[in-house]
Amino acid sequence: MLANAEIGIDLGTANILIYSKSKGILLNEPSVVAYNTETKSVVAVGKEAKEMVGKTPRNIIPVRPLRDGVIADYDMTAQMLKELLKKVSKKSGISMRKPTVVICTPSGSTSVERRAIHNAVKSYGAKNVHLIEEPIAAAIGADLPVDEPIANVIVDVGGGTSEVAIISFGGVVSCKSIRTGGDVMDEEIIQYVRKAYNVLIGERTAELIKMEIGYALIDHPEVTMEVRGRDMVTGLPKTITLSSTEIQSALKESLEQLLETIRATLEECPPELSGDIVDHGVILTGGGSMLNGMQDWLASEISVPVHMAPSPLESVAIGTGRSLKMIQKLQKASK
Repeated sequence: MLANAEIGIDLGTANILIYSKSKGILLNEPSVVAYNTETKSVVAVGKEAKEMVGKTPRNIIPVRPLRDGVIADYDMTAQMLKELLKKVSKKSGISMRKPTVVICTPSGSTSVERRAIHNAVKSYGAKNVHLIEEPIAAAIGADLPVDEPIANVIVDVGGGTSEVAIISFGGVVSCKSIRTGGDVMDEEIIQYVRKAYNVLIGERTAELIKMEIGYALIDHPEVTMEVRGRDMVTGLPKTITLSSTEIQSALKESLEQLLETIRATLEECPPELSGDIVDHGVILTGGGSMLNGMQDWLASEISVPVHMAPSPLESVAIGTGRSLKMIQKLQKASK
């Protein structure tokens, strides 16, 4: 008989990644579902649904069923997982009948939120569902020696949540999670443009601005970008020019919150492990860590070496897949 497929899922607020041990990353798509309110059916998931955000007729609504790293709309999440797993089995030829799934949950999530994630995957027909804490998955994916008694500090800046964790011997020593991530940064850019220019821009435009000219709080040569939106006074389309220093000031609050969280986590670190952190430094992972200048800014603020994970966007998914081997060991450590 065929062995059951073993897959790891990174159920992110912004993107969903599915990883299999044999084939690597099978799928990396935005976690967006577009559904028809009249027929109550799913029209599109993933990339196609994201293309529709802010551009749909009234009866089709693009939804993001995950907010702040946890499930906000249970039925939609189950539907989205079903559609994406179908896509994966078509594309890769791996049978997805009764797979063994490792799925990550934010470390600050409650037992109710964890149960919701567990049930959403189970309802697809998964044989076994293991939950793993996101920082541990990120650390495994970033090639850190998680099961050794060495301090590994991971800063995972995701779409909905940012997590800072110190991991040693397969478990979390100290961890802080804040609901500030890429989404909040986008929202701050939207609010800033609205206040400063009286122009409304959409989520996708804000995300583009953040990627192109968003900078962490460091000195940099100023760059500008033309942005189109709707003038709130006349109601007509309007083009404005934004500079990177303006965006930097808009993002200041979120970035300072992140820094505060990193400091608070490091303060709780046992003194024995503090020595390791000075040697090994902090690892950055998650999409938000790819903000221009993030690495240099954090290194200057916390005076500890800061390194980027090899593939920041994918490290959580890779870690969930790899953790299948270690799952028994990890579960023993967390009990």
